[in-house]
Amino acid sequence: MIESRPWENSDITGMHRLPAHAYFFRYDGADEALSFDRERSTGFINLVGSWYFKLFDRPERVSPKIHGELHTSWDTVTVPHMWQFDGFGSLHYTDEGYPFFVDPPRVPADNPTGVYQRVVTIGKLAAGEDIIIHIDGVESYAEVFVNGIFQGLTKGSRLTAEFNITDAVRAGKNLVSIRVVQYSDATYLEDQDMWWACGIFRDIYITRRPKAHVRDFHLWTERSGSDAVVNLNVWKDADVDVTWRILSEGNLIAQSALHAHGEGAWSSSVTITHPRWWNPEDPYLYTVLIEESRPDGSTTVIPHRLGLASYTIEGGRLLLNGVYFKMHGVNRHDFDPQRGRAVSMDRVRRDLGMMKAHNINAVRTAHYPNDPRFYELCDELGFFVVAETDLETHGFVATGNISQLSDDPAWEKAYVDRIERHVLAQRNHASIAVWSLGNESGYGCNFRAMYARAKELDPHRPVMYEEDRNADVVDIISTMYSRVSQMDDMGRYPMGKPRILCEYGHAMGNGPGGLAEYQAVIDRWDSIQGHFLWEWNDHGVERVNPDGTRDYLYGGDFGDYPNNGNFCIDGLVFPWQEPSPGLIEYKQVLCPVKISFDGDRMTVSNKRYFTDLSDVTLHVDIASSPSDSQSFSMRPGAIAPQESRVFSLGADSRPWEELLVTVTVSAHGRAEDDEHVLGRFQSPGRYPPDVPDGRDDVARAPIRVERAENSADMRVLAGESTFTFDAISGAITSWEYRGSQLIGADIEVGIWSPLIDNHHTEFNQLWKPNLLDAMQTSPRSASFTVTSHKVVVEMHRVLAAPSTDIGFDLAMTYVVSDTGELSVSVSGARRGHYTQVIPRIGLTLTIPHDMDRIEWLGLGPGESYPDSRTAQIYGQWRATVDDMYTPYVVPQNYGNRTGTTWVAVTNAHGVGLLARRLEPVDASTDFDFSVWPYTCADIDRATHLSELEKRDVGTLNLNHAVLGLGSNSWGSEVLDSYRIRFEDFAFSFALRPFQQHR
Repeated sequence: MIESRPWENSDITGMHRLPAHAYFFRYDGADEALSFDRERSTGFINLVGSWYFKLFDRPERVSPKIHGELHTSWDTVTVPHMWQFDGFGSLHYTDEGYPFFVDPPRVPADNPTGVYQRVVTIGKLAAGEDIIIHIDGVESYAEVFVNGIFQGLTKGSRLTAEFNITDAVRAGKNLVSIRVVQYSDATYLEDQDMWWACGIFRDIYITRRPKAHVRDFHLWTERSGSDAVVNLNVWKDADVDVTWRILSEGNLIAQSALHAHGEGAWSSSVTITHPRWWNPEDPYLYTVLIEESRPDGSTTVIPHRLGLASYTIEGGRLLLNGVYFKMHGVNRHDFDPQRGRAVSMDRVRRDLGMMKAHNINAVRTAHYPNDPRFYELCDELGFFVVAETDLETHGFVATGNISQLSDDPAWEKAYVDRIERHVLAQRNHASIAVWSLGNESGYGCNFRAMYARAKELDPHRPVMYEEDRNADVVDIISTMYSRVSQMDDMGRYPMGKPRILCEYGHAMGNGPGGLAEYQAVIDRWDSIQGHFLWEWNDHGVERVNPDGTRDYLYGGDFGDYPNNGNFCIDGLVFPWQEPSPGLIEYKQVLCPVKISFDGDRMTVSNKRYFTDLSDVTLHVDIASSPSDSQSFSMRPGAIAPQESRVFSLGADSRPWEELLVTVTVSAHGRAEDDEHVLGRFQSPGRYPPDVPDGRDDVARAPIRVERAENSADMRVLAGESTFTFDAISGAITSWEYRGSQLIGADIEVGIWSPLIDNHHTEFNQLWKPNLLDAMQTSPRSASFTVTSHKVVVEMHRVLAAPSTDIGFDLAMTYVVSDTGELSVSVSGARRGHYTQVIPRIGLTLTIPHDMDRIEWLGLGPGESYPDSRTAQIYGQWRATVDDMYTPYVVPQNYGNRTGTTWVAVTNAHGVGLLARRLEPVDASTDFDFSVWPYTCADIDRATHLSELEKRDVGTLNLNHAVLGLGSNSWGSEVLDSYRIRFEDFAFSFALRPFQQHR
């Protein structure tokens, strides 16, 4: 066991004063010497390459205390990795609780420990150079040994540590050992919402450098009129002269030598006229070359990519280079379903590429610093970064004092160390807009000290911390999970400082809903300058099952207790990096070009902050029916940021309210054919609904009714349809058309749908206590009226929860026409005391499994809900039942389509039925539908993807009303306008059999 002791960093040398990539010495393998890479040292370096030296391939030995057994096979272990993801020890997930007795600074005596070793061959050593080992990520406590000699320790799992190992190394082979301990006093400061895991999870690499060198440098930009003033401070060791140059696309822009202003510290500034300012819409980077010259004639060049970015707060507004902006962002954890926090840079680049493709311009690094190369990518690709340091003490809520450590001066050094190391490592990045002191750790004297140190090291950037809610010291006020109405109040009554909604819209499972309403408020008020959806990625741990299927595991799946279940499955992106419907919705909400319509007049608004719309094309489609439209493309031109322009679409012989105008907004990359969609918009008009053709006209003939003696079955032959009714209850037991079965059980009226994560609060507080998930239908009476042209079945049923007086008296009517069509009318009268929200009101039909072709007129092509429909457009769509499946890691309600005019479900022969609304009391003709190869109960029972097995029948839901999604797993309830309640209702559907000609 490593004894926990008060925080000490005196053993750590270097402290990442200089970015670890600066000298570009590269180690090429265990059997080669360290050698200077001259090619990489003299020009622009893309740090996202593979040149980083990964020092360790595998741990040699692990304590037998891990998970109670000694592991001897290491063939599958690679590094960077977290050893629990290789089966050594057990994963444990909690949202906020520590997995051990809270007794700071002490941690469990049974403390998993891993020892990593590797023999490194180093070539001839020169007297005037240092050998440095860099560790970018090790959790949570590590001790470094070289040839058995202790070099130092490090805490701060996501903070880079550097050790000068010159005195311990020798030419030839060297044994490098790192002992990693899972828990230390530092663990109390690292209680972020994520899996408890440990090990070396980021790169380790070795560099050699001259003793006379630049130890650190700080570059920052200031505005002077229209010019950019670039300032450089350097801190040098020993006798070295420094000059520096700025280049743009290889051309020299400015250069200077530095003038001393104190021992070891030098400063200089240059002015760039006609600068190309950096911003996320145009992330232009200059190249800075800092050259060291030594008395022996040797030189070293330190390259750096410079974005001209000056962040200031003026008049209560945060500005970039004097320009107002908003951050439209996400919270991002490092996570890989096979490796945990040991993420590859390829995966990071894909993450950022997906964000860019979905109109996201900002990232909050929740809740710790990322790999140093992450910030390089954000500079390059164009993102604002809220750069959060490695600090969270959320678990102290269990002791009743979340501020226990934050307001204890004994922990000040530990707190300050975390922001100091973070700022020193990353302050030269243009992408960093705001420093964040941490997350959910209460408030106290240590945060005031952190703020002071951050401003001392980087006085040019603002600082935020959410739990400094009265803005005692912070420059930016941060708000978490405020409701839409609260945000509107905060915008209406600002506090004189910019405000950022650092977390909102909890994206757990199916959702979140209400993003358009949030965005309307965010866009309305200048004081609200950022919003970060929680969160980017599901944290599901991949398991390949024996049959080849994959599941993604969460809290409790490893026997971990206590745990927070699937609360880690809360991202906009599935673990395999596929966008969820929630991300598709967010993309449309964030579209930087807005389109609105007034008759044939179209207003195009540029919602960007820095660039015009010269790169944008509008693809316009004007339709009078799904099969009759005219299309053209146009360029809106150089509409300036935050400006609008009105265009005429031209006259048409049809009234505009009978036409549907769809505009797809695309932007071009560097190449003209590099075009990607930003968003889609539609006019409010609606063309007359088309329905699938193909049903032959049928001559009307008298309806025939057949019933065998002593049988409860009554057959109704109407047109080419044959219905079978239960003569006692009135239930439909079968409907056949042209030899194919259309439904195989009675049509059910229901209020339940598979539970989604965002409705668990409603379930626990309202639905489960009142047994709404166990509603039962009881027939009370049925009567048949038969004429030659129709059969009318009138029923009285009760839909009620057992053990309660809660229910509906249902009046239900079936009408079979002589054409073989069926209409279903339902009214419900509430019984009992319950009047709160319910999941839905609608019909459920049991259909054959081969009726798996879906066509509909309405919103599509993706799934949509009343409060999550902005990304979908009105049109005629086709899909299969499998196409409509959304693989939420925890199975739940999925596949809903709202705003539907009609839906047709057919088999491979084109035989099926078409459903549409009959005019109800409220005159609305739109409805919602979903189709599954499962039952509602199947989906509710399943806890992992592999547990869903297709049935030999399908489920078609035709819904009169559907509850909005909200984000109440941890966020905001469904907005009032999207709630449906346990109240009286009435609706009707018409079901028409047909055969579509193919």
